Amino acid sequence: MATLQKIRTKGPLLVIVIGLALFAFIAGDAWKVLQPHQSHDVGEVNGESISAQDYQALVEEYTEVIKLSNGLNSLTDEQTNQVKDEVWRAYVNNKLLEKEAKKLGLTVSKAEVQSIIDAGVNPALQQTPFRNPQTGAFDKDMLKKFLVDYAKMDKTKMPSQYVEYYESMYKLWSFIEKTLVQSRLAEKYQALVTKALFSNPVEAQVAFDGRVNQADVLLAAVPYTSVVDSTITVKESELKDLYNKRKEEFKQYVETRNIKYIDVQVTASNEDRAAIENEVVDYSNQLASTNADYTSFIRSTGSTFPYVDLYYNKTAFPADVVARMDSVSLGQVSAPYYNSADNTFNSFKVLSKISAADSIQFRQIQLQAEDAAKTKALADSVYNAIKGGADFTALAKKYGQTGEANWISSANYEGAPVDGDNLKFISTLTSIGTNDLTNLTLGQASIILEVTNKKAVKDKYKVAVIKRPVDFSKETYSKAYNEFSQFIAANPTLDKVVANAEEAGYKLLDRNDLASYEHGIGGIKGTKEALKWAFAAKPGDVSGLYECGESDRMLVVALTGVIEEGYRPLAQVQDQLRAEIIKDKKAEKIMADMKAANATSFDQYKSMANAVSDSIKHVTFAAPAYVAALRSSEPLVGAYASVAELNKLSAPIKGNAGVFVVQLYAKDKLNETFNQKEEETTLESMHARLASRFMNDLYLKGKVKDNRYLFF
Repeated sequence: MATLQKIRTKGPLLVIVIGLALFAFIAGDAWKVLQPHQSHDVGEVNGESISAQDYQALVEEYTEVIKLSNGLNSLTDEQTNQVKDEVWRAYVNNKLLEKEAKKLGLTVSKAEVQSIIDAGVNPALQQTPFRNPQTGAFDKDMLKKFLVDYAKMDKTKMPSQYVEYYESMYKLWSFIEKTLVQSRLAEKYQALVTKALFSNPVEAQVAFDGRVNQADVLLAAVPYTSVVDSTITVKESELKDLYNKRKEEFKQYVETRNIKYIDVQVTASNEDRAAIENEVVDYSNQLASTNADYTSFIRSTGSTFPYVDLYYNKTAFPADVVARMDSVSLGQVSAPYYNSADNTFNSFKVLSKISAADSIQFRQIQLQAEDAAKTKALADSVYNAIKGGADFTALAKKYGQTGEANWISSANYEGAPVDGDNLKFISTLTSIGTNDLTNLTLGQASIILEVTNKKAVKDKYKVAVIKRPVDFSKETYSKAYNEFSQFIAANPTLDKVVANAEEAGYKLLDRNDLASYEHGIGGIKGTKEALKWAFAAKPGDVSGLYECGESDRMLVVALTGVIEEGYRPLAQVQDQLRAEIIKDKKAEKIMADMKAANATSFDQYKSMANAVSDSIKHVTFAAPAYVAALRSSEPLVGAYASVAELNKLSAPIKGNAGVFVVQLYAKDKLNETFNQKEEETTLESMHARLASRFMNDLYLKGKVKDNRYLFF
């Protein structure tokens, strides 16, 4: 009652407080509506943005193309990242080209695309299933037949697998067709740019002379390494002057980050190793007495190599098992052993061995009705009709299928997860004889299956394998996690991390120029969140602990610097500039010493302190000469040899690895006849390669923004 009385006395105040709270709640929602929506764009090209949803759709489209083209069920993380990068590259290039092509009036007509298809030589066409089985070449008639069949296809009368297959094939072709248009437009634009660069008779003659005129030379040099670096002084003003002179070389077009990071990889302890070894020994003893349901037993052991109740080629089993298989009798279990190649404890039992065909040709008719009873009745009817002499192919076509024979070999299923209906299908296929017919029930459907041929008889085995990786335990991971967490908590600043990492037993790693388009840090899986953090942090910040890798690694990141878009600061490039200045000053010193020595002959230069000498044959202007004595490529040797007189000594020349003098002692010419047309054609091909760099200019002009790291 006292509490109620207090509420009554405070009634007006409560009304005000609740009212303010409601206002704050409503105002908060209103502010969310009024404030600008957060961008969901992954990037921008020529001022045109692409949303995360549209980019993801392109990634999924290309992923399906890759899977279908290569017969894959899924892609690895690395393959997925490659797909994402390729999709982005293609999207950006196409957008850049589309804008230029539109201004120039360049288009690709349907007739041009059809002409490419008729020619059948475009590399993209070779990635399609529409290839002649005998020649492997693209077959336009197969494509036409597919497109006609797809257009007439009645999805309600065909098995779901066939409908799904036809849909996938059509999506693949749509992607290829789109690619043909885009690649043709790129070819047209590049041809336009290339034709603007042409050769002439003078250039052709110079190129020919530079290739066929050869010289044999003597070279004497004083290497830069003969001058100690500490004797050279580089002033700050000299660095600034060279930086300003070369500034355009240091322009970067995306922001990058410099980081330090610690990567901790958790490994099994001695206790973990002993425990796994004991488990494998125990399972090995159980395997010796097990005579049935090896699939369940091997699964229960935690083996990474599952048991499949099929006969496999010996090569389908792990290499360490294969190496020991001949020493184990049928029905026997190998002694447990450790395999260092994959860090596993192992044991296996050879169950049986037979000789069987490795390749099987078969044909099938898939049938499915409204319910199981009607499906069975239909399948029995078709089975009996074929048994009675009915034409297999004609019946297959009646039910919307080709009835064509296909080959399957052990390579199609060995090493792949095979269970359920797939196991039943392959087991039946490998066990029935040639020309045998069977009525097989798989799920809601029935398959009329006939083996038409078998070949390549090989020895095949059933082997139950226990393969246990030496993994760390939860306790080991928890210990490592707690220790690393404590280190991060005790060292929340960059200075402390740098000062204490080594003492704590951690190795501090550096990574400079980390770009946002990368897929992680240090090549470690699962570090995208750490990458995002690096591009949101401020210099000096230290991240929290990231769990990454294959759930076996931990990471902490510290941001040491931000290199903004634009000109890299002098501090970032001063080491490069200092090395160049030091080389120039060494060259000046060596040339001064040569002048002071009053050397006038090759032998005098050769006898100077620290000098090295070499004889180089077949020097041309077209290719830089490699000087073994200097361990360096020296283009100026060829340049001088192309204009020098025989037995005339050059003045000292500043090269890449030292100061040298050159003297020609022989000249000759390759036995080639000048052909102006051929030379000009070669030069035009070279110009075409140079013209291909136009995409880089378009990229810079297009002000491309890549924000994919925020979403993917």
